[in-house]
Amino acid sequence: MDIGKLIIILIAFLLALIGVILIYDARILTKRWFSFGDQNEGSSGLKIVGFVLAIIGGLIILFQLPI
Repeated sequence: MDIGKLIIILIAFLLALIGVILIYDARILTKRWFSFGDQNEGSSGLKIVGFVLAIIGGLIILFQLPI
C-alpha cells in the first residue's frame, strides 16, 4: 500500500470519527456552540451533518481498502 492511499484512509477514518461524535454528542455541542433557543433544531442539524460525514468516511474507506 502506498503512502497516498494510507493518507486518504486516515482522513476517511477521521471523517467517520467526527461524524459519529457529532451524532452522539449533538445536544451537548449545540448547548456549547450555539446560543439560539431552539436546541432541537440545532441538534437535529448536527446529527444530520454527522450522519453524512460518517457515511462519506465509510464509503471512502470501503472503496480504498483492497478486498
